[in-house]
Amino acid sequence: MSYTEASMDALRQAGDELADATVATLFERGEVGTFNTLMRYVSTAGAPLPDGLPDVAREYLQVTSAPPAWVDWGEMEKARLFFIDNNVHISTALSFASMPACYVVPHVARLLSATHGLKYPSKRMAETGQFTVYLMQPGAFEAGSRFIPAAQKVRLLHASIRHHLKRDKLWNTATQGVPICQEDMIGGQMFFSLLVLDSLHRLGIHMSTEGAEAYFYAWRVVGAMLGVDQDTVPETLDQAREFLDLYMVRHMAPSEEGAHLTRQLIDLYEDVVPGTFFDPIVSALIRHLIGDTCADWLQVPRTPWDTVVKAVPHLLGILETIEDRAPLAGWALDRLGHLTTVLELSSLTRGRVMHYAIPEHLRHDYGVTGTVPRTHRWTPPAPSSVSH
Repeated sequence: MSYTEASMDALRQAGDELADATVATLFERGEVGTFNTLMRYVSTAGAPLPDGLPDVAREYLQVTSAPPAWVDWGEMEKARLFFIDNNVHISTALSFASMPACYVVPHVARLLSATHGLKYPSKRMAETGQFTVYLMQPGAFEAGSRFIPAAQKVRLLHASIRHHLKRDKLWNTATQGVPICQEDMIGGQMFFSLLVLDSLHRLGIHMSTEGAEAYFYAWRVVGAMLGVDQDTVPETLDQAREFLDLYMVRHMAPSEEGAHLTRQLIDLYEDVVPGTFFDPIVSALIRHLIGDTCADWLQVPRTPWDTVVKAVPHLLGILETIEDRAPLAGWALDRLGHLTTVLELSSLTRGRVMHYAIPEHLRHDYGVTGTVPRTHRWTPPAPSSVSH
């Protein structure tokens, strides 16, 4: 479909009827605490639901317990192999491009600042990394997997934030639409799919067209399971480019919350990087991947590493060429990438499994107010007319 200002405005008025109704009933009956306590024991698909689970929650979990009937499992396997081949690069793109892109949309930054569950800065990255790893595991949609319960809980988390903001009149729906609306949910899906592919391309990663399209397809499946309206979501990478360009032109701007979240992100990864000599590479990578304008809006420091980082694609290109031509080297690099991702996730989670609970309160101190084979290399869709 084609996207216009009018169609995007319409998407701002729509939420997620199923999840919103479930959360509203849980709050109305005072059952949120019971739900959160019992759902800590529901971590794998197909596991028996615990006794005492509120009826409305049980019905929701049963309805959302399977992926959409239209899923092409061949494409999902291609996506999994793409992830295995590029996991460390995808983690880099998620951390240093996708998350800052969220922060450069002021109302999204305010929403992220508002959730009471953000008790330490790494929680956002830990949840995102864990969610992606769950998605790309073999059998992610089969009994015993952790992905489906995680998706069910994230969908209710989004609905609970909508509930709080509207109930407490902390969000002006007349001027801003529904909080975490369909436009924002699709925007988030584009940040974690198309923007990741853009970042890999910018880093010089060798990608096939088939692999890039499969990765994008996997996030279409994720979007469906998180309540995204499939009648309005982009189905192709060209449509995704049109949507993302228009979304960013409509909403991106500097904000205090965005700069604060970015500072937390930089501090977090500077702590992960050993020593202090390489600390500036974190800011330099963010600036390289999101561009100077967005980086300046987010108050990303300029450093001498800004120039050095521009050589990263050349270095990665050499490693990718070695991997392409030597299967054993490719296997070794894939294993190294896997270990790097596991170690990073372990550091972010502090060795714990992240639980996606419904927040019973929002924090008010951030000013939330109304206001596969690598042949046929993938080339990103050209910018749409609106981006000019």
